[in-house]
Amino acid sequence: MTVAGTKEIDIIAYLVPKAGMEDALSDAVLAIVPAVRREPGCLSYTPHLSRDRPGMIVMVERWADDAALAAHEKAPPLTGLAARFDELLAEPLRLERLSRIG
Repeated sequence: MTVAGTKEIDIIAYLVPKAGMEDALSDAVLAIVPAVRREPGCLSYTPHLSRDRPGMIVMVERWADDAALAAHEKAPPLTGLAARFDELLAEPLRLERLSRIG
């Protein structure tokens, strides 16, 4: 299997809230979406609510390249949210980095 010739990076991020923190997590994520979408190299940044795990937020992201993703990881919107992970999340953030194959 070959990976399509693109520098774009797709990310799936899973955020599982602590009991009682579902709305707070959702609000915190939604609050950063507009700013993240304005970051250089952000091609898509869309939160979803899991139908299989109530309260879990699944972020579907696309970044132009590794540099754009690295900048996002250091940018104030994400670092501000990450500073609240101990308060909001029941388990560590889980990321899947994907490469298109077609």
